[in-house]
Amino acid sequence: MLLHIGAFHLDIDSQHTTPWHRLIPRTRVICALLFVFATALTPNGRWLTWLIYGLGLAGLILTARLTLPVLLRRVAIEFTFISVVLFGTLFREGGVVLWQWGWLKITTVGLTILASVAIKALLSLLTLNLLVLTTSIPALLNALSDLKMPPLLIAIIASMYRYISVLMDEFNTMRRAAQSRNLLNLRGRQRLVFGNMMGSLFVRTYERGERIHQAMLSRGYQGIPLLPDCPHPGQSDRTAVILMVLLLLVGQAIYLKNVLP
Repeated sequence: MLLHIGAFHLDIDSQHTTPWHRLIPRTRVICALLFVFATALTPNGRWLTWLIYGLGLAGLILTARLTLPVLLRRVAIEFTFISVVLFGTLFREGGVVLWQWGWLKITTVGLTILASVAIKALLSLLTLNLLVLTTSIPALLNALSDLKMPPLLIAIIASMYRYISVLMDEFNTMRRAAQSRNLLNLRGRQRLVFGNMMGSLFVRTYERGERIHQAMLSRGYQGIPLLPDCPHPGQSDRTAVILMVLLLLVGQAIYLKNVLP
């Protein structure tokens, strides 16, 4: 997936000077996590709550001046992977049967669950892409470290980002080699060639990664990346967190108003 979305330019909108960019990375992470958790924990079928969350998120995206074509392309690719899982929620029991073919049937309950989970996934992906597009990877790692995320997980994320370039270099080298031998132009053999490329890619990147890791250890690397001190939050950061909590409470208040007698 990263090979298609331009992994080296994850934070292409991080240089703007908007109110969202003036927040410290830790505040952006907190706001994003609050929004994702509130969206995911909302019960199915609460359309008005998600409408309020969607309007708030749209305001954030416009405020941050994101590059919309890039945002939509990334969300479309990520949603393609999630849709495979979402498809299984369609065939749930319960409610009115709308279509049936043998034991396979679509009910009103299944449609409600499918639409609810799809909206939750879409809002969560938009929020996380907003965070990644506007925050550099070092700043993001710094914020996660400040939020007491386990150092091993931070080291894994940092290594993944570091070795994406190695992965892409090896893949492009093998693709050029296959093209120079006209192996990719043979119909019926493309899948076989691609499968062999993936296997060779794993072996070559594993060996190269081991060599780089040994070189890092010889230079004093102890398994934890060195990160600079985190900036302290200001008044704007506290205001942003309060506004995010208020937005989430308004959405939940509407949900509770319809549930409670």
